Amino acid sequence: MCYSMTILLLGMLLTVRGTGAQSVTQPDAQVFVSEGARLELRCNFSYSGTPYLFWYVQHPNQGLQFLLKYTSGNTLVKGINGFEAEFKRHENSFHLRKSPALGSDTAKYFCAVSDTVPGTAGGAEHKLPATLQFSETQGHSQTCF
Repeated sequence: MCYSMTILLLGMLLTVRGTGAQSVTQPDAQVFVSEGARLELRCNFSYSGTPYLFWYVQHPNQGLQFLLKYTSGNTLVKGINGFEAEFKRHENSFHLRKSPALGSDTAKYFCAVSDTVPGTAGGAEHKLPATLQFSETQGHSQTCF
């Protein structure tokens, strides 16, 4: 028996209020991952300074949920539900990973870049900043029993 887990990557770039100096793309049109395997969603950015990078997830019929962010320091960032991403400046990448992938990971994923961290302490990372560019990601996973 097989079933599909959707994590579709649309590679769509949206600018909330663009400055033209930053951009982010998710280059894969679709990603297929078997449940229990390693999931990787690619995110590439273009930014001349030190960017603030974010990953968000949106499950069906729900709003955006914050997964993780990079602001400075340790380049390997641990997020919620077993997700992690690594900031690689020399590759201009911030790929999201999880192992093992689960059926509950079925969702749309958004990589975002900003030139400032939104707000102050107390959960500000859960709100999208005004100068944010983000790219929407979805993918497919197939599991066979």
